[in-house]
Amino acid sequence: MNNLWRLYLSLPATGAWNMAVDEAILEHVVRGDSLPTLRLYRWEPPCLSLGRSQPFADISVASLKKNSWDVVRRVTGGRSILHTDELTYAIIAPKDNLHLRGTLLESYQHLAQALLAALKSMGVDAEMNREKANPKKQNNPVCFETPSTYEITVKGKKIIGSAQARQKGGVLQHGSLPLTGDLARITQALNFPDATSRQIAAEKLLSRASTMESALGREVDWGTASRSFIHAFESVLGIRFKHGALSPAEKNRASELIQKKYAHADWTERI
Repeated sequence: MNNLWRLYLSLPATGAWNMAVDEAILEHVVRGDSLPTLRLYRWEPPCLSLGRSQPFADISVASLKKNSWDVVRRVTGGRSILHTDELTYAIIAPKDNLHLRGTLLESYQHLAQALLAALKSMGVDAEMNREKANPKKQNNPVCFETPSTYEITVKGKKIIGSAQARQKGGVLQHGSLPLTGDLARITQALNFPDATSRQIAAEKLLSRASTMESALGREVDWGTASRSFIHAFESVLGIRFKHGALSPAEKNRASELIQKKYAHADWTERI
């Protein structure tokens, strides 16, 4: 079976561009114009991303401006993530691809094997969370506070947050691995009733989520993390990678999606 995928290592980019590129690739992959793709990328400047159905009222626009942070809305579900000092991955393929077919949880479990192997190769004693998500906790505006089923944890703390969208005949799963920094920074960009509530949220987050640096006691750079991801997808899932960039058609479509969607208030502020 042909298990050839494109490996696309992106330069740091804005939140709107990153989300537009993921969707543009999805469209071209589904049409058969592009290979299934593993994309590894970064964000510049730091960006708060909202889940597809998350209320825009969760965020403090004034705080975002004060910190010079962007904001974007994802096509995937889940809650807020502050993208900075991290490795972000996107897995994009037709819905009948060997690695994405089945139910959402089945594909999560399958892909989690590679994510788990990538962390273990870097020295993190990680495991899959097998508990079902508690619906009562889903109103929390912070994605990293509560692990969902088959997400990756270390000593009970969430270390990779992932979300999946199934649309247009394809599957897009993207997620983030925080490498370093203060995870509680995200609380600066969210609305809370008062300073005490914000502090409690920050402390709770730090007790339930981890960066690579805090898990290992040392820093792991983006290059090291990306190589570990690539090797894990090759060795665990048997994927063969061909290095590639965006096609001209994908670039053009991404530019269109920025103007019509990801940089437009009708999408970002719609809820």
